Amino acid sequence: MITLETLANYGADVETGLNRCMGNRDFYVRLVRMELGDRNFEALYDALSRGDSKAAFEAAHALKGTVGNLALTPLYDPICELTELLRHAEGPVETGDLPGRIDGALQALRALAEE
Repeated sequence: MITLETLANYGADVETGLNRCMGNRDFYVRLVRMELGDRNFEALYDALSRGDSKAAFEAAHALKGTVGNLALTPLYDPICELTELLRHAEGPVETGDLPGRIDGALQALRALAEE
């Protein structure tokens, strides 16, 4: 179950996220739950698998904004790195472990929702 405590244990900057939601705890948690279904994750992985750096950048940049506003640091950090790596790319890019780090952080967050 996603709670402020489980989000803090996950590594989210809950105080910042709450401030962006004007202190509304329920609203913040609801937004985090909604982020779990963000189609930009699928679009990102698909674009990376096709070597489409432009589409991957667009998906990563969108995720950077939403995940950043929710202060989900474990997701935000690797998404930021990937976004900058893709920003000026014109073809397939060597992304190293970034997609795996993003997926691992996303799966850890999804696991909180299933508890």
